[in-house]
Amino acid sequence: MSSLIPVGDGPIARCKLCGKTAVGPCARCQAAVCGDCCELTEGGATTFAICLTCVKRGGSTLAPAWLGLLGWLALILLPLAAIAVTLRLLLRH
Repeated sequence: MSSLIPVGDGPIARCKLCGKTAVGPCARCQAAVCGDCCELTEGGATTFAICLTCVKRGGSTLAPAWLGLLGWLALILLPLAAIAVTLRLLLRH
């Protein structure tokens, strides 16, 4: 006899748009969506699903998210590069 008690499969996630059984989350808003209420992204290393609500708002590409990440990294790297250049100029003399 095992110490685990079977209780079934648990709750089923429902699509936020139509109420059918969801197959996964939207890559933008993380809401549960079914296969009929999502579009696959264009290009990229991995295929993601985006709900039709997010597609209407911004298309089926994740380019804005990637640009946001690059902008965030630039906010970190540019001040560090400026500090490195300043220290290099000060220590050269």
